[in-house]
Order: sequence, then structure tokens, then C-alpha cells
Amino acid sequence: MSKTSGAGNKSMSAVLACLVLGMTVLSGCESAPSSADPTTGGASSPASQGQTAIDHSEPLTITVFDNAANYQGEQTGWYGKLLKDKFNLTLNILAPQIAGDQLYKTRSAAGDLGDLMIVDNSQLEELIPAGLVMDLTDKVKNTKYLSTYVDNHYKPFNAAFDKVNPDGKIYAMPTFEADTSPTTFSEEIPYSSPIMPWDYYKGVGAPKLNNLTDLLNVLKSMQEKYPKTADGKPIVPITLWKDWDNGDMENVRWLSNWYGYEQPEGTTTLQLNAKGDIVPLVDDNSMYKKILQFYFTANQMGLVDPDSATQDWNKVAEKLTNKQVLLLWYSWQRGFYNSIERGKNGDGNVAVPIADTHIIQNSDAYYGNGRVFALGAKAKHPERIMEFLDWTVSPEGLRYYTNGFEGFNYEKTADGKYKLTEVGQTAFQKNTPVPDQYGGGGYQDGQSKINSMIMSDFVKDPDTGEFYNNNYWSTTIEANKTALTTDWQKAYDATNPTEYYMKNHMIDIVPNINTSLGSDSSDIKNKRSQISNYVKNTSWKMVFAKNQAEFDQLWAKMKTDVVGLGWEDVFAADKTKAQKIVKMRTEASANK
Repeated sequence: MSKTSGAGNKSMSAVLACLVLGMTVLSGCESAPSSADPTTGGASSPASQGQTAIDHSEPLTITVFDNAANYQGEQTGWYGKLLKDKFNLTLNILAPQIAGDQLYKTRSAAGDLGDLMIVDNSQLEELIPAGLVMDLTDKVKNTKYLSTYVDNHYKPFNAAFDKVNPDGKIYAMPTFEADTSPTTFSEEIPYSSPIMPWDYYKGVGAPKLNNLTDLLNVLKSMQEKYPKTADGKPIVPITLWKDWDNGDMENVRWLSNWYGYEQPEGTTTLQLNAKGDIVPLVDDNSMYKKILQFYFTANQMGLVDPDSATQDWNKVAEKLTNKQVLLLWYSWQRGFYNSIERGKNGDGNVAVPIADTHIIQNSDAYYGNGRVFALGAKAKHPERIMEFLDWTVSPEGLRYYTNGFEGFNYEKTADGKYKLTEVGQTAFQKNTPVPDQYGGGGYQDGQSKINSMIMSDFVKDPDTGEFYNNNYWSTTIEANKTALTTDWQKAYDATNPTEYYMKNHMIDIVPNINTSLGSDSSDIKNKRSQISNYVKNTSWKMVFAKNQAEFDQLWAKMKTDVVGLGWEDVFAADKTKAQKIVKMRTEASANK
């Protein structure tokens, strides 16, 4: 998984975790099928509509600069073999999350980020005028699958970058776009909400949670009753990680959503609610401070994983797979453990609403989620890269990315639908060995390390009329009528968490806005960087402060110190960005 920088992190990884399972109501993620068509390796083949045959006779390695990736190096495993067999193509992934932010600065200064780039919107705004991005207008037009999304998706997105793209050219395609509508929310559970192991929660009496204090108390009870897994691994109530931190502490950012405040992509100094209220991050009444206080109190109670300050996301993923974590907050985290078989035994992670929360939730990412796919201006063999990208949004490409391969992860039913195989239900979690004919190795190890996609799993497969996301397949929904699901539904009198939050007026769904917010001047960029580093470091110190007095002292000092670093200037820039989002949300709501 990856970080989604809000966009990404969710990135991530999100999709991969989703991949495997089922559990409509209580589990997570996605999937879809496909028939493998390992083709021609060295032959030529017509790839895209209107194109002449593309010569695959020479092997091609493309450099992928990928903000979403949690892996750096050559794509291997079954996905690597698939691309090699089908396109005679190898991916060499460069991952800033691993190599560090300096990688972007160094490579952009040198004039060549890579052949294929998955970068943030704000970076795109810098790279276009710098001449580092290829104009894809005609190239997209000549594709079979990408071209179908031009008018409703790519044109409006690229047109919004009018300051650097006055001619309205298509330079990039946003990531994880849905094909529903700009105001629809299709998922069964909000992106961030309280999630816990149902059996452990019931094991301590399933007390009603009125607020965060109740949440901490129930986590304490669960920790005392369930200190270790069956094989002796320690269970931690809350586990944190640093490597997704961007402008502030990422783990704080997402719990702020529970109380109606989000941090828009591209901003680092403020939070925004559904009404359009803008609150500085360092305001004494900000949700950022409330959540920092929550984590601090949790640590004082012995509820925070001692590995938090030193571990990375990959270590957290291992713990999720082993059911070593009691509180989850990303919807897709359920996919690391939940399965249909476990659900039959009432075992799995489920939404556990807290009465005083009021979640803010963006609608489906119709226009994407803050990152883009683009080609470097110096990309070698752009026609072959476009062929590959076109395939990734084809039914076959989407099925491979979201669901693995037919006959292994899923199979076709008599009525033409798809259903997960027994292997497919847990292949991600168990890293199941893959048959040699598909490339061998472990299934999870061999998944696409790009960790991002142009069209998301909330696009409908034309062969089935269902989303590629396997949690929404009719066969999965039927299979998910397990003890876990029915027990949860009975307890909360709702089909799924989203319905529960809607019925109880505990959620605001706001139009998803993904647009140009303007790039920072060099002055703002420098100030933002200094402030971000300071806020991140201080936030972590506050969580692990020795007592409340130290917590308060660190907060007070941070409020003062960031002013000296240029806070007012950066906040003003962010406020302009947030106001643009508020305006566009109002317009989108009025037009729905």
C-alpha cells in the first residue's frame, strides 16, 4: 500500500489490500476478473484504435517516477511477467517514498523525471511550464480505451490548469477516476471511520461508544483481554507510522475526518469542513489538535504501539495481516485480514461508529484524486507506453490490476458474472504461491508495484455490468452473508456502514473536487517545507510527550515558532486554494 498523500496513500495500497477479499459490509476492497492473454512477446500487434501495429520485437524498459509506489526497482513477479509477455516491457520504478523527496528535486532539475510519471497535481503545474511533460492530446485520441474518457474526465481536468496550459492540451490523466458521477458516493463504508475486530469488541461487551474517551476505554479493555495473537504476537490497540507524513502528521489528518474536517490536497496549514469553514491547523480549537490530544492520551494509557516512531507502512501492513492492531481507520485496511471464511466465524474488522462523530466524505473520485499519470517529455517509445496505459484501463487491464488473474483469483459463473475462488479470497493475505505459468513467486509480491491506476475499480466491467471492485460483485455480496455481516447488520440496523451513517445524520458527503489549485511560488514552497517539517516533528513529540504539561508546552511553542517561519503567507496561499474548492463544491452540488 502506499501512501496516498491523501490522494495517494490511499494509495494505495488501498487497492492492493482490497484485492482480495470479500466481506461486503465488513471487509474491504476490490476486484475483477480477466482472461489472461499473454501474447506475443516479440511480435508486433495493433494495440490501440486507429494505430498501426506496434513493434514489440525489442525489449523496452521504462523508468517510472512514482509518488504512489512503496517499492523501488524492477517490477517482478506475475505482473512483471504479464507485461513482459504481453508488451515485451519492463518497469523500473523510482519511488520517492523510499528514495526521499530529494529524488524529485534532483531529477526535475536534470530535466528528466522519467518515461512515465505518477506525480501530484502541484508537481504537474511545475513540470508543464518547465517543458518536462509530453503533450498527449493526439496520443490519447488515438487509443481504444483511454479515448472514451477524454470528454468527461481528461479535458475538464487539464483545462483547469489554464495558467500553464492555455491551449487546453491533455498533458495528464488523473489517478483512480470513477465512472459514476461527480456527486455519487458508491462505497459501503467511508474512507476513514472507526474500525475494530468485531469478535474482540463483542468480547468486552460491545459497549456503546459516545466519544473518543469511550473509544480509548474500550481499546484498553480489549488490550487487557486480548494481549497476544494465537501464535504469540503482541496485539497493539493503535499503531502509527511516519513514512506517509507530508505537510503534517498523516495519522492525525485522517482521524480529523471523523469530526467533519479534512485537509484538502495541496494544502498543509488548514482544515476544511462541509460548510466551507476553514480552520488553521494550529488553532487551539482545530481538529488537528483534538486528534493529537487523542493520540497523546492513548499513549499515556499504554495504547500506542511502541514501534510507531520507527516503523514504516510495510511493517504496519504485516501487523494488520496478523490481526495485531485493534483500531483501524482506512476502509481498505480491512482487506489485510478480513475474508469470507473468517466472516463465517464472526471474525473480521468492522465499522464501530462513535456517537459524537460526524464524518466528512468525498464523493467518488470522478475527476481523480490528486495525482496524475503523465509521460516525460524525453520518454523513449511513447507509443509503447501509451499502448500499455491504454491496456491498463481496458477490461483486461483493470481485471488484472484489481483482481489478479482468472482461474486463480476468480472464475466465471454460469450466468456470466465473476466470483472469487477460494484461493482468490485470501491470496493477498497469504501471499499465496503463484503457479509457474503465471510467473511464480508470491501473489502479493507479484502485484503491480505502480500502486496506482488511471481508472479505478469503481468503473463497471462491460462484460458483467458490475464494478471491477470485487466487493461489489453480486457473488461476493451473496457470499458475504456471513455471521460477521449479519451480526453487524442486526446490531446497527443497517445494510452497511454508509447507510448507518446516512440514516443517523452522521456524515456529510461533499462533491469530489480534483483540480488545479495553483503552484506555490519558490518563496511559499520554501516556507511550506520548513513549516511542514517543524509541524510533523513537533506533532510526533506531542504524541509521545511525557505528560500533559509537556504536550501543552510543545503546542504553544509550535504556534509561535511557525509564525516566524512564514505561517501567515503559507496559510493565505492555502486559504485561496480551499476557497476555490468550496466554490467548486457549491457549483457541483447545484448542478447535480
